[in-house]
Parts: sequence; C-alpha cells; structure tokens
Amino acid sequence: MQTTYIETQQISFQDFKNQILEDYKLGRISREMSYLGRREVLTGKAKFGIFGDGKELPQLAMAKVFRNGDFRSGYYRDQTFALAVDALTVESFFAQLYADTNVEREPASAGRQMNGHFATRSLNEDGSWKDLTAQKNISSDISPTAGQMPRLLGLAQASKIYKSVKFEGSEKFSKEGNEIAFGTIGDASTAEGHFWETLNAACALQVPMIVSIWDDGYGISVPTMKQRAKADIAEMLSGFQRKEGENQGCEIIQVKAWDYPALLDAYARAEHFARTESVPVVVHVIEVTQPQGHSTSGSHERYKNEERLSWEADFDGLLKFREWILNYSIEIEGKEEIIATVEELDAIDEEAKKKVKNGQKYAWENYQKTLTELAFSVLPLVENLKGKHSEIETYINQYNKLVSKAKKDVFHLIRKSLLATRGTNSAERTQLMQKYNEVFEVEKDNYSSHLYSQSQWKAENVKEVKPIFTETSQDVDGRVVVRNNFDKIFEKYPQTLVFGEDAGNIGDVNQGLEGMQEKYGELRVADTGIREATILGQGIGMAMRGLRPIAEIQYLDYILYCLQGMSDDLATVQYRTKGGQKAPVIIRTRGHRLEGVWHSGSPMAGILNLSKGILVLVPRNLTKAAGFYNTMLQSDDPAVIVECLNGYRLKEKQPDNLGEFTVPVGKIEVTKEGKDVTLVTYGSTWRIVMEAAEELEKLGISAQVIDVQSLIPFDLTHEIAESVKKTNRLVVIDEDVEGGTSAFILQQILEKQKAFRFLDSDPLTIAANDHRPAYASDGDYFSKPSSDDMVEKIYALFNETNPEKYPAIF
Repeated sequence: MQTTYIETQQISFQDFKNQILEDYKLGRISREMSYLGRREVLTGKAKFGIFGDGKELPQLAMAKVFRNGDFRSGYYRDQTFALAVDALTVESFFAQLYADTNVEREPASAGRQMNGHFATRSLNEDGSWKDLTAQKNISSDISPTAGQMPRLLGLAQASKIYKSVKFEGSEKFSKEGNEIAFGTIGDASTAEGHFWETLNAACALQVPMIVSIWDDGYGISVPTMKQRAKADIAEMLSGFQRKEGENQGCEIIQVKAWDYPALLDAYARAEHFARTESVPVVVHVIEVTQPQGHSTSGSHERYKNEERLSWEADFDGLLKFREWILNYSIEIEGKEEIIATVEELDAIDEEAKKKVKNGQKYAWENYQKTLTELAFSVLPLVENLKGKHSEIETYINQYNKLVSKAKKDVFHLIRKSLLATRGTNSAERTQLMQKYNEVFEVEKDNYSSHLYSQSQWKAENVKEVKPIFTETSQDVDGRVVVRNNFDKIFEKYPQTLVFGEDAGNIGDVNQGLEGMQEKYGELRVADTGIREATILGQGIGMAMRGLRPIAEIQYLDYILYCLQGMSDDLATVQYRTKGGQKAPVIIRTRGHRLEGVWHSGSPMAGILNLSKGILVLVPRNLTKAAGFYNTMLQSDDPAVIVECLNGYRLKEKQPDNLGEFTVPVGKIEVTKEGKDVTLVTYGSTWRIVMEAAEELEKLGISAQVIDVQSLIPFDLTHEIAESVKKTNRLVVIDEDVEGGTSAFILQQILEKQKAFRFLDSDPLTIAANDHRPAYASDGDYFSKPSSDDMVEKIYALFNETNPEKYPAIF
C-alpha cells in the first residue's frame, strides 16, 4: 500500500528548508495572482474575478497529501491548491480570467467558465480515458453553492468499489482503491442541504473522503452566526464524530488557517484516516482571512468593522507564515540553522511579483493575438465594401472607436455589413460571406460544442440490434424482462453497478432487480438511504472514475430532488470542460400513470428544459427500457431512462437475446399505420393512444400512431414530418402539463422538421390538466388525458372540416 504523509515526514533539514521556501514562494505567487487578477477586472480587461487570497496555507498543506489518482471536488477559491498540484499555471489562470477559448492555454474549460473554476483533463482528444492514476485529478468545478458535494461522494465511493471490482482497463482508474476524494467548501455553504446529505451518506458508507471547510466567518456579507444553528461547524458536527470500534461516523479536525505546522499535521492525520482506514474526515479550517473580500463585485469594507479588518491584516496567513519562517531556528550538531533571512524572503516576494506579471502579460498577449488575427482576416473584406455602401464606413468608424474590442465586436461589424448589403451580388460580398461562415464555424466550436458526446462512443453511434423472438419466447411480466436483462448486464459488464432506495435487498419496489443483490453482491446492487441528491452524486462521481453506475431514483416525481445536480453538474460536464471530462451515468426511474399526487407526475418539461446535455429516453414498455439500458452502456453519454410505472405487471414477450438487443436513440417507431391523422406520444400514454386510435377507426378516422421513444435526441431522421406529409394532420398527446413536453415536441416537428407545410388543420396538443393528478383511478381519468378525451378532441378536428361526415358529438 502507498504510504501516507504522516509516515514519511522524516527528512533532512535542507530538504525541510527547501520545502518551506517552495511553499512560501508558491503562496506568494498565488497571492500576487489574486492581486493582479482583481486589477485586471477593475481596469476592464476581464469581466469578473473571484480569488483564493487568504486560503494559501491550508491549500498548500492539503496539496502535500494529494497524490496521483486522487480526485478533488471543490469550488472557486482553490487556486493555490491547483497551482501546487500542477493543475494550474500563472498563464492558464489569466487565460481563464480573460475567457481565452484556446484549450491548450486554458485547459480547465476553454474559456467557458469564469475564473477560479478548475479542472484537469481526464480524456484524450478522441474522448477515450487517460490513465487517471498517473495524474492528480480535479473534477470540474461548478458555482452553485455546495453543488460540488454530491459528486464528491461518488468520487470517494469509487475507491471502495475498486477494492473489489476489476475489469479490462480498470488499472487506468484505480490502484487497489487507494485513492482519496478531497472536497472543499466555504463555511457558509455548509448551511446547504447538499453538504449535510453528502456528509451523512459518507459517514454511513465509510468512504475515503476529506472535506476541507474554509471558514472566513462570512457568507459574502452574512456572518456565520446567522448561517447555522451554531457558529462553530465543528461543534455542530460533533455528533458525527466516530466512536472507537464503530464503523460509522467521521473524524473531525479543527485547525487555524495561519498556523503552518499545525496545518501540515492536520492534513497528515486526515490523509492517514482516509487512505489507511477508509474513513471520511472533516478538516475545519478556522480564522481564514479574505484580504480582497468576496469578489470584484463589491468591497468587504461595507460589512466588516474596523476591528475585524484589523484582525485580518494581522492574521493574514502569508504574513504569519513569514513570521514563523523568520523566527524558526534549530541547533544541528552545535550549529544554529535558520530557514531564511528577511532579505531572502523579500527576494522571493519580488520574484513572485515578476513571475505573475510576466505570466499575465503572456496570457494577455496570446488572448489579444487571437482577436487581432480574427480582425485582420475580416476587416479588409469589410473595407472592400465601403466604396459601394455608405453605411459600411459608418460601421467601420464605430468599430475603430471602441477602446476595448472583443470577438463579438468583429462579428457585429460583419453582420451589420452583410445586412446593409443584402440583395446585392458582388465578389466582395461573396468573399465576406465565405469568411463569415468560416470564422463562425470556429466560434461555434469554441462556444457550443460538446453539449453531448462527440466521441465514437456517443449514443447515436450505437447500432440497433433488434430483439429476437421465436416460438419458444415466453410471455412474462414486464418486470421479468427488465430483471433478466439486468442479470445479463451485470454478468457482461463488471464495472456496472446499481444503487437506490430499495434497489438491493428487495430487488426494487417493482422487483425489476429481484435476486440481483444475492447474485452479484451488496457492492454492485446496493440499497441507499432516502437521499436522492446524493444518489445522483454517487453516479456522477463513479462515472467520472470509469465505473458504469445506474443511479436509481425510485419515482419520477422524486427526480426533482436531483434536478439541481442534473442541470448544473451532470448535464454540463462535457460542455464546461469542452470534452475534457465525462460522466456517463444512467439515471433509472419510473413514472407517469399510477396513483396519487406524488406518484403519478410527469414533470418531463422541467427535465427537458433544465437538463440539456443528458439524453431523455421514454420507453413505452419494459422491453424497450431494457434495450435502452443495453444501448447506453455502450455509450459515453449520460441518460435518464423513465420506465413505465404501470407496466411491470403487464405481459410482454421476452426476447431471446437479452443483454444484446438495443433500442436506437433519436429514432421513432410507427406502432400503427394510418392515413388521416398523425398521433405522436410516448411512455405510458402510448397504450391509451392506441386504444383511442382503435376507437377512431370505428368512426372512420385512420390514425397513424408514433411512439417518440427518445425525447433527447428527438427523431433525428425527421420521420414524423414524413407521416404528417401523408396525413396532413398532427396531434401531440402527452401527460405533462399544458405547454410542457407537448410544446417541445410541437416545436421540434413544426419548426425543426418544417412539418407546418403539410398541415390542413391546426396542430393539436392534448395534455394533462395543470394540477397534479388526483388520487385513484378516477383521479387519473379526470386529471390526465383519457381515451375519451383523445377520441373526442381528434374527432372534432374532422368535424370542423367535414361536419356532414363527422357530425358533432356534443
């Protein structure tokens, strides 16, 4: 086993001295980056700044126990730590501040995230995994307060999984599960539910996790005493402290941010507990200062009194570190040894300033060079037009008067020029148009790529394998199909695991995992507490470390607890790193029609609108659901799969090729041919639409029924438009609220597929009422679209055009 820092701290005085001075130098560099970064914002060269000044010493101490293969899940104050583990340079720090879109210069996000959001690149250019055990890893930061915490749980739990689970290529992700997940959070953010839910789960699961709380006494302007029940978070957490002999709880260590030797000891002990004993640890770092306040948006002098400001000046970590260095002396073999003189530290201070200034200058010049090259390639082409169009010269003059120019200004000039010259046909305009298309494609990639996977493993590339049915294929309950398919999945993919409420011992509430825990063990088929946000977080973190987690959310209604993490974290992983990281987690849930306000909801529009970046798959039965699991486990896209809650006891024919057949994403299925009207639906509503279609046949209306199957991506080959072209009428039927998913489907068909051209009647949507469904069968009937509703409303379309053939019902 890899030794811990606490076991290897015996070094020579010279090495000790060199380490101290290197830490001092790095701390000074980081501080100067904060100072200069703020000036760059206030002088208008950058838009916003948020910095890590005041937190240098604890982050240097944390970095000493952070090893290859370890992961960090943190927030935007950890620049010193990122510097110390070589995940950040002065140049890349300023490149991010300027929003440089060059991924080589700004590898964390390619300019997509504001400064202070750190990440290492887990993927090669083709989207394949790097060897994560050969590098120090930072999972991509997000801004939402405490939003990084659920993911931290999964990053830590992956180490526990890897102690037992091996598969081809697993050596890229773990060395015998010896890695720690490090989390960082601001003190005020511990008031968020995500913090408590994560820590509670970690203490129950006993995972190797170290959470550092940077306590500077404020949450922006609100003091700690107004944030929580007690000002001291360590005191609040005392009940979490593990007891000797018990396999629950965590270790809690409190340490001052300005006490360098105590910080080294604190993190050495924390590493020992986490790495050696697989125990979660909380390091509460108190008396943290914030020399420049919260951010460039305001001044902390507005809410800190003179006494507090004076204390912060006196107890600045770097100042105290300097004092400690200068006061340190030891006698070795009769000779007094010191670490450094005042002059030597002054020289380091000056060297740090120079290094930061040079790095800033280099980053700014590279950023400006990109803008200059863009302008030089475009401006002569615009100039060529000004002799023929007087407005062009005005636009050029306006552009030249700008004090600070950005890409948007160049593009504004191009587009205004093209607008002014509309309707003309000249070689000069053609040249400008060609250049515009060329540079726009570059910027489209810079700002809009990688929302979904662009690798060879993207879901759209998974080939369809149809289910095989023979004379011996049995009719079974739908839950048996999905259960037996999971059996094949767990056998085929040892890196796959499932976890959720009731998922383990009883095989989920509908027995779709019946017997799987007994067969594959509690590690791979696991029960969890009632804590949806961290169930999702477990999935994100494990997927970032090469496992293939299926995070089960018991009911679709409860996915709302996960929506923040889905929207802010999972959906944006590939986008916010420009393909540098991925988390192909599958969210398994079940929903739609059942009983009661909170067990029969269909909040699909919320999921669609808030989770772009995650595939949304809505199978109509359990065979289709099984096929989607088989598809997604060959893909590196994340997905939510919504099983039909009322389908587990309905009979389905079980395919002979379980675990092998796939359902393609973005492909619709015509489940009934027709010539008069196209009915588009999905999920549980499909069965009722089919019933309505049979009733319509009796009324002389031939309906073609289409099961969407996949909402994101949606009908990639535009087959629905072809159906509308044939029938000339379109009805979208959905059990979401009015203007919900049906509006999304309508927009896709009418606007993207241009199917409006083929309509002879207004398009119609049939959706649920705007309230939650009332209880019991009658509640369903009067809350969501019934067969009667569908028949009557669709029939009315034909009554409107031919009342003699289709006389009014009412």
